[in-house]
Amino acid sequence: MSKVAVLGAGSWGTALAMVLSDNHHDVRLWTHNSEQKARMEIDGKNSKYLPNVTLPETLRIYDDLALAIDEVESIVIVVPTKAIRETCQKLNKVLKQKVIIVHGSKGIEPSTHFRISEMIKEEMFSELCDDVVVLSGPSHAEEVSVKHPTTVTAASLNNHSAIYTQDLFMNDYFRVYTSSDIIGVELGGALKNIIALGAGISDGLGYGDNAKAALITRGLAEITRLAAIKGANPLTFIGLSGVGDLIVTCTSVHSRNWRAGNLLGQGQAIDDVLDQMGMIVEGISTTEAVNQMAQTYNVSMPITAGIYDVIFQRKTPKEVVDDLMTRNRTNEIDDISLLLKRNMD
Repeated sequence: MSKVAVLGAGSWGTALAMVLSDNHHDVRLWTHNSEQKARMEIDGKNSKYLPNVTLPETLRIYDDLALAIDEVESIVIVVPTKAIRETCQKLNKVLKQKVIIVHGSKGIEPSTHFRISEMIKEEMFSELCDDVVVLSGPSHAEEVSVKHPTTVTAASLNNHSAIYTQDLFMNDYFRVYTSSDIIGVELGGALKNIIALGAGISDGLGYGDNAKAALITRGLAEITRLAAIKGANPLTFIGLSGVGDLIVTCTSVHSRNWRAGNLLGQGQAIDDVLDQMGMIVEGISTTEAVNQMAQTYNVSMPITAGIYDVIFQRKTPKEVVDDLMTRNRTNEIDDISLLLKRNMD
């Protein structure tokens, strides 16, 4: 049994805390919101994010960070991208022992284009952070919390840390694979949110399966192109954190990015969409960051550029679709073949 703190009591943080509790670990779920803590203890559930799921009796809820992380062996960070640095800074002030940091967040920092693990490593004192592991894959909190079969990947440059995380989480309904491609796993998890916005837009416009299949497939090509330039293994994207996460996020009503895109496709303004969502839509800020990255590295990402135009340039979704469909003709395989060849060389 391990002592583990999960920081972030949203849907995914709560679901992961439940997995750890089912594995008989000593689990502390931390929220910065005292009212949420009190309500969860009274209701025995996370009424805002997972209203139909009863929390394990062994799961303890904290709003005091110092108490939550006292004597833990590992900390699972599941907060929005914009809260990562602040959370790490708070940990530096109260953490007294060296721990493994596992993060389950999916995003890119707009100002620096850093991945989550890069942000954590930059902020955390080295004497407190033993290693950083990414936990990512096709996984809706709503399904994990009711123990539907789910598979994810634990990625770290240190294989021992990846295996430690695998052992921490793995059980009969939550299967964990390991990987050393931390760049690919993180970028796959973050960039799929952009394509999920596009899939929602397509559905909102009333287009059918043909359009969405094309969007997912060509979106995967865009993700792979940029990630390979950043040092990822292109083969990662035929795995769980690539095509797996892309499929689940682009095709499910559980996906907040799909839901936001769907409202955009129906003609709603982005500000109105965000007001209705009531939760962070990571794909919005990730679209901004990745559009800038594509320009910096001269990587062709027309779908990302089109979604950027819808969100930030107020272009209509129909105009963007027309632009994508009338682009100059090209070959489907050439760009991916070059990436695979470069990786093998």
